Amino acid sequence: TIVSSLQSDWLIKTIGVRLITVLSVGMTAIALLGFSYSHSFITLCFWAIPYGLGAGSVDAALNNYVAVNFESKHMSWLHCMWGIGATLGPFIMGRALVQSSSWNNGYFTLFILQALLTTILFLSKPVWNEKTPPPDTTKNVGKKILGLKEIIKIAGVPESMITFLCFCAIEQTTGLWASSYLVLNRNVSPELATSFAGLFYLGIAVGRGISGFIAMKFSNIQMIRFGESIMTLGIIILFLPFGELIAFLGLILIGFGSAPVFPCIIHSTPSNFGIENSQAVIGVLMASAYMGTLIMPALFGILTKNISIDFYPLFLGILLIIMILMYESLLKKIKMNE
Repeated sequence: TIVSSLQSDWLIKTIGVRLITVLSVGMTAIALLGFSYSHSFITLCFWAIPYGLGAGSVDAALNNYVAVNFESKHMSWLHCMWGIGATLGPFIMGRALVQSSSWNNGYFTLFILQALLTTILFLSKPVWNEKTPPPDTTKNVGKKILGLKEIIKIAGVPESMITFLCFCAIEQTTGLWASSYLVLNRNVSPELATSFAGLFYLGIAVGRGISGFIAMKFSNIQMIRFGESIMTLGIIILFLPFGELIAFLGLILIGFGSAPVFPCIIHSTPSNFGIENSQAVIGVLMASAYMGTLIMPALFGILTKNISIDFYPLFLGILLIIMILMYESLLKKIKMNE
């Protein structure tokens, strides 16, 4: 996904947004079919390569397409759909395990859904052609493919990258380690803790659905700061030693607060860095996001093993502080370059 995101600017400017979306979703469908017939860990690792390559490109392509052509509310609803998918995926796998005791069947079901989506995207060309950048913003769009060094030299991009890395690190670490924290720190039963971890992603989906309506009245900056405030409150509540209900509330607030941050940062990218640079910048931002999801949950696992899982809210708090500082620094640099 990281490699694919970094190459997304070249790929999309070479073959177009719709075609790269069709090919990317098709690659993930093929990979899911490969997962469904896999019977060894090595085979799963092999199929993870086309899956990651497809996932990275489609993320960068769709995010920039919506950022350029649609409003902030549409970006929130786009990512609301991600939350619904993240909630449905484990549910589909759970049903497969209950009905057939085979995780392979769960992946085959997902392959069918992804293959259907690929077909719909392939047939949707007339719809895509209806959307183009406004006439007064098309100048120089897509004329030059920027390299990584050129992108990083754009004022505010490094701060935006760190902001994105920290945000996705918080989101993934919170979701992946919530169950363990609830069991080991708050003595919640494993069954209840696992169920709640799924509800965390559902909370993000609901939050982004609501954020779409709120975004009609407030700017991206206001939405991001509001989300950061809610996330801060959620992490503070996690520090309170008052049992499982308080911990549940803290995790819900972190999920709800994170809802507007990702879509609003993405949607503000064309206005922050120019439409001519937005695809390249979003590709780098998505790579930064994947770096956060790749490294930070694993780093927290190492800290948990060597220190304690009690470190969980502090770890999230440190990441959030860095994220807030980097975002405010980004805004100052953007204002200086106006």
